[in-house]
Amino acid sequence: MPRELHLSAALDSAGHHPAARHTAGVDPAELYTAPYWTALVRLAEQGTLDFVTLGDSFAPPEDRDNRVRGRLDALATFARVAPETSGIGLVPTVTTTHTEPFHSSISLATLDYVSEGRAGWLVDVSTTEAEARAIGRREAAAPPELWSEAADATEVAARLWDSWEDDAEIRDTATGRFIDRDKLHYIDFDGPHFSVRGPSIVPRPPQGRLPIVVALDPADPDERWALAAAYADVVLLGALHPEAARAAREVVRRRAAEAGRDPGTVRVLVRIAVTLADTAEAARSRAAELDALAPADQTGTVSFTGTPDGLADLLTEWQDAADGFHLLPSVLPADLAAIVDGLVPILRNRGLFRPAYTGRTLREHLVLSRPANRYAAAAEVTR
Repeated sequence: MPRELHLSAALDSAGHHPAARHTAGVDPAELYTAPYWTALVRLAEQGTLDFVTLGDSFAPPEDRDNRVRGRLDALATFARVAPETSGIGLVPTVTTTHTEPFHSSISLATLDYVSEGRAGWLVDVSTTEAEARAIGRREAAAPPELWSEAADATEVAARLWDSWEDDAEIRDTATGRFIDRDKLHYIDFDGPHFSVRGPSIVPRPPQGRLPIVVALDPADPDERWALAAAYADVVLLGALHPEAARAAREVVRRRAAEAGRDPGTVRVLVRIAVTLADTAEAARSRAAELDALAPADQTGTVSFTGTPDGLADLLTEWQDAADGFHLLPSVLPADLAAIVDGLVPILRNRGLFRPAYTGRTLREHLVLSRPANRYAAAAEVTR
């Protein structure tokens, strides 16, 4: 019996292709509205995708014609969309540079509550001088240092999510007790980048800990790979050939085992940029029009131009090299609609993708168990 794939999609601006904002029918003003993002996430949810990601950065998006000069905050956008959806995972990009891990952790925990357990965290860093100047708190640093800092921020967030035991809330109106203070814990984290005592001000998230997502390319600094090995539940991998993907997945799993984790709990999804149409010729014509406006830079990422049937064939060929695929639609909503209405039914017919959601939380979509609270077990010993 075929193994079911994990499938997700990136919802970035008007699409992954740099010319997406310049295509006919795209109104840049819509990118700042809740209906635009709600419609996209609902569309992805119709295809029962595991999750969608939303990019974010402190740098403004590149736009040669100044049609789009900014972006909405990814986490806040998904918080707005969450009540309008019910099944799909919501994974915003949240940078650990120029931010405090306490604030990031409570914001992400809040998203998990608002979405009823469907939130994740795509960890990223800010590397440019322009971003550093925009914030004004520190100078730009080299990527290795920033990813080392990101690892500490991820550890702090995980500890803060565990700082409330699951049954710490009492809510006993008769006695007036709201919290069992013995079940709140100081995390007492003291590292080279942060010193955080805790506990959190938000109770433990519905998923216990949010799934951590890290994008990886072979040329990334070792510190980024180390973060993924130690913390990532999902790796969004850049690889140009199945052999490269298979080798990289083995490295991720080996390093996860070395970090004391079960390597079988890390889901590796290969990133694929897609431009789709009903015929291969029409898809090539679309791609040529986009590239004429602004050539795409697909370095390190597979690029597919063709029909949903052809894309299904490609995913089938790659299925033994990855746990699934993270699709980057060239233009939204057109290519996302082609994924949902074209690709997904084909994969279902081949037994490669779920016919419906079988769980409610993002961890359940990823077939990941809810983690035990690190502090509860230690506390039980002393009680």
